[in-house]
Amino acid sequence: MPEKGVMLSPVLSHHPLHRWRLSALTSLVFFLMVILWSIDGCTIKTLIDSWTLNASSSLVDLTSNATNPMDPHPTRVNSHWISVEMEQNFTTNLLKNWSAPGGGEKCREAKTVEISVPNIDGKDTIELTAGEIHEFRFQSLDVKGQQVCVGGDYFETDLSGESWKSKPPVKDLSNGTYSVSLQIHPEFAGDYNLTIVLLFRHFQGLKLSPARFAFNRELRKFKLRFVEKNDVVLPELRGCVKSDFGRDVWSGRWTRLGKNEECEISTDGRYRCLDDGFPCRKPWCDGALGGLESNGWVYSSHCSFKLFSGDSAWSCLKDKWIFFWGDSNHVDTIRNLLNFVLGHQEISAVPRRFDLKFSNPKNSSETVRITSIFNGHCNETQNYQGLDSLRDPGFRELLKSYFAEETGVPDAMIVNSGLHDGVHWSNLRAFAKGAKTAAAFWREVFDSVKRRGFETPEVVFRNTIATGGYARELAFNPSKMEVYNGVFLEKMREFGLVSAVVDNFDMTYPWHYDNKCNDGVHYGRAPAKLRWRDGEIGHQYFVDLMLVHVLLNALCVR
Repeated sequence: MPEKGVMLSPVLSHHPLHRWRLSALTSLVFFLMVILWSIDGCTIKTLIDSWTLNASSSLVDLTSNATNPMDPHPTRVNSHWISVEMEQNFTTNLLKNWSAPGGGEKCREAKTVEISVPNIDGKDTIELTAGEIHEFRFQSLDVKGQQVCVGGDYFETDLSGESWKSKPPVKDLSNGTYSVSLQIHPEFAGDYNLTIVLLFRHFQGLKLSPARFAFNRELRKFKLRFVEKNDVVLPELRGCVKSDFGRDVWSGRWTRLGKNEECEISTDGRYRCLDDGFPCRKPWCDGALGGLESNGWVYSSHCSFKLFSGDSAWSCLKDKWIFFWGDSNHVDTIRNLLNFVLGHQEISAVPRRFDLKFSNPKNSSETVRITSIFNGHCNETQNYQGLDSLRDPGFRELLKSYFAEETGVPDAMIVNSGLHDGVHWSNLRAFAKGAKTAAAFWREVFDSVKRRGFETPEVVFRNTIATGGYARELAFNPSKMEVYNGVFLEKMREFGLVSAVVDNFDMTYPWHYDNKCNDGVHYGRAPAKLRWRDGEIGHQYFVDLMLVHVLLNALCVR
């Protein structure tokens, strides 16, 4: 045994095999040194750059060009639909980024006033392949043209053509760089505008009173030409089934399948531009498109939606009890459901709080019970309390009472947090606590339903709209509502409450830049031949009517 602290040195063997290995190793090392000496510094830099992702890269084709060996058409590109996933630990990561201190490097204190889009800026028209997903990145710049190296800017994006409108998803890389993804179906190949607007900078839209911080400047409007190629194939959209409503974030589009160039508003404020029976064109929808009164526009996402007739809607809803808990946009949606689908055109308005049964005008034995409880305030005549309305004991007991009836409980609950939360909560952290409290309340209510032996209602999380026109800069601006939607949805999921999601934010977003389809905070106001918010006579109401059909899909399809 060696003494403690004594280090033994390796002893080289004098065996011939060992001497041969040493000689071979020496020769290999010498050979590698010669190779390295032959590579100059520029070559090494080129190799390193090829391994590093360029944060300011231009168009990047994300479509897989790999062919399936079993494909009878091996030369075609099998693309896929664009999709977005909600970030895991959404609230935690958001709070971390929102509360991260500035300071240190100058680029962390800088405010964005411009962007740089390398290899794209300055081009008259950019040609892209229809059907493929295209992503490009852009860099935020300060007033001196220097790079900003923190995220949190809120960019509005719009991709619009003659028969297509969508919100290209933007990804914040948290270092002053952002990516935006585009896709057009080959059926709608043609000329488009991609518009990028910087609405708020570095989470300023989340402030309690954000209007004075609004930047609201159009930074780019690119002209794009999507070209159809026979070898690019997208999977055909299929009709929605129950499982399709498990997706938290949608990335849909509005497509125009018909148009009456001479359509005018009627005396009752409606736009009957196409015949009632004007059909949908598959795969974009199923049913009578004329009844949507959109002059041909229809929404689809990762699946396409059925447009319900009165008969098919009653077939689904008869003997059901639907409970609404949300802001006043629910009031418009319920009225539009009654007027346009269920045959009750005599109902000109519904109150914020009611509990009524409605019968089928064609068959009085068929009824549906609809309960609507406004959550903007515990007192339905007031506003701007939002989820904090649950602090009121009387309001909590009112809600519980509908789930404690001896004869049964609602079959489905349609819920959203609402615009009032954008005004009420002092900051993001406070809203996150309020959302958790609200989710815990409903978990308690549903547990009491289970204890009584009843099946708990399905919960359709219908998230809050993208406010439009002038309202884009206010306390319920799209930047804040998109975040609040995600926070409340995450909390509701944590408590096991969500059965289905309807992304009304994505549905309304392409129409939120002006007030043609909204009054700023509602997309479903009743038709009227009156001067509207934008100064014109009449307004469009089809966006909310589309929501009616999407909700019916969520409730009725299997």
